[in-house]
Amino acid sequence: TIRSSMLKTACSHSAPCLTPSSLLPMFDFPDEKERFDPAQFQESIVQGLNQTGTDLEAVAKFLDASGAKLDYRRYAETLFDILVAGGMLAPGGTLADDVTRTEFCLFTAQEDLETMQAYAQVFNKLIRRYKYLEKGFEEEIKKLLLFLKGFTESERNKLAMLTGILLANGNISASILCSLFNENLVKEGVSAAFAVKLFKSWLNEKDINSVAASLRKVGMDNRLMELFPANKRSCEHFSKYFTDAGLKELSDFARNQQSIGARKELQKELQEQMSRGDPFKDIIAYVKEEMKKTNISEQTMIGIVWSSVMSSVEWNKKEELVTEQAIKHLKQYSPLLKAFTSQGLSELTLLLKIQEYCYDNIHFMKAFQKIVVLLYKADVLSEEAILKWYNDAHVPKGKSVFLEQMKKFVEWLKNAEEESESEEEEAD
Repeated sequence: TIRSSMLKTACSHSAPCLTPSSLLPMFDFPDEKERFDPAQFQESIVQGLNQTGTDLEAVAKFLDASGAKLDYRRYAETLFDILVAGGMLAPGGTLADDVTRTEFCLFTAQEDLETMQAYAQVFNKLIRRYKYLEKGFEEEIKKLLLFLKGFTESERNKLAMLTGILLANGNISASILCSLFNENLVKEGVSAAFAVKLFKSWLNEKDINSVAASLRKVGMDNRLMELFPANKRSCEHFSKYFTDAGLKELSDFARNQQSIGARKELQKELQEQMSRGDPFKDIIAYVKEEMKKTNISEQTMIGIVWSSVMSSVEWNKKEELVTEQAIKHLKQYSPLLKAFTSQGLSELTLLLKIQEYCYDNIHFMKAFQKIVVLLYKADVLSEEAILKWYNDAHVPKGKSVFLEQMKKFVEWLKNAEEESESEEEEAD
């Protein structure tokens, strides 16, 4: 009570009382109107950009300092609209009429890669400083891609180059590409044209393997065909379009992806036919027809058939029982394997697949030799292929174990070959 009465006495004197609100002017805080009013926020950003002009170092410093005063969290979309287009964007991509704009933004910058790299650094620094803007920035890029028809060709080109650089730097995820699959953009060819500039910019920064990894990470690797209308959504059209545009790496990647997709579908269908117990002659006829249609080689096909055969059964977990189970199973399916080993290279491919399978599935380590001997007796594998594999065509996986397993059988093959040659000489 004594302290309370003393405070009252102090504040009743003519000197001003230093309450928290009276202390505020001593610090550089924006007033409430500037902080929470969208028009005032926009005015502050536009004014700052007009003062910094084309000096992007100064722009980055201005944005860094302003984040402490202005509510970036609340007005992230406004901030990014101004930095890209010079002002707030109305639905469709046109600039809103009733607001202040700046001439110093991405869309008014020079249309070249070096300038776009400098702009990418501005965004990079801003988002590194204010991590909470990361998600909002990605949403902004998705929105801008949907607005492409509202921009000029030059503005689209700049945005495409910037987006490619941002993707290469990992500032945004490749999931933003889903905006390019918008039906209207695809139909009018805007998406494909934009993608050319974007991928050129991306591949200028990173190699195709890095680009492919980013696309795979978000499931975009198999969706690139959607950049074209349904009637043009073919590997041939995609390949020609991007190869003609100087992006052969991308067209080769897409072709390979389609081939992988076709192989997966083929293997799935093959497994279903096996589980139904379809006759081998029907399965073989179907596979050979698919090989023609999709241009799959016999070497690739024997790998698919082997995987399908080995996936069509639940394997015993005990090593001593799995070998017996495998021999019985492969004896049944040897006619199917034989149908796709008409070439020496196909036989060698199968041997390598068997080696890898036995190494990757630990219970099969001791089964390798028995499987090879079975397929030799079933006329699936020839002695030439087995000897070639043994001498120099094997892979490192489990090499010492499998070569040791095959030693006696290989010696037997060599002796049989020598005896055969000797008999032929005597006959001559």
